[in-house]
Amino acid sequence: MKTSRMFLLTTIVLPLLSACATPSQIMADAEVRRLCEKDGGIRVYETVTLPVERFNKYGQILVPAKRLAKPEDKFYYESFQNYFRKGNPDIYQLHTKVYRKTDSKLLGESISYVRRGGDMPGPWHPSSFSCPEEAGLNNLNKQIFIKE
Repeated sequence: MKTSRMFLLTTIVLPLLSACATPSQIMADAEVRRLCEKDGGIRVYETVTLPVERFNKYGQILVPAKRLAKPEDKFYYESFQNYFRKGNPDIYQLHTKVYRKTDSKLLGESISYVRRGGDMPGPWHPSSFSCPEEAGLNNLNKQIFIKE
């Protein structure tokens, strides 16, 4: 009998509880959506045409972080997390900027917002929600760097 209760608890009750959004998650997700509508997304200020051999087998160009850029690298990125709320849940902005090294010109930027946590206590990893979908360094690079 004890085994069947444990089975019921672990296979039905806990997954249902963990799948339910808490009031703090609902409010935080609404705030993240509001912030995304305000200024989330990608802005490209200049596109750069590069030879095909500069792109990897997945069609991506790998741009290093400023602190990891080598002297021969022509571009770098900087990324910042700006917290609006720390706790449970967290709400923060991810702001990524890509620069050309020779003149420090800003080529483009990506702004996205994230809610992390706010879940019911349990042994699982915290959930998250972010927007807009088409943001981040990879999507920014796809719009800045064009194959010849």
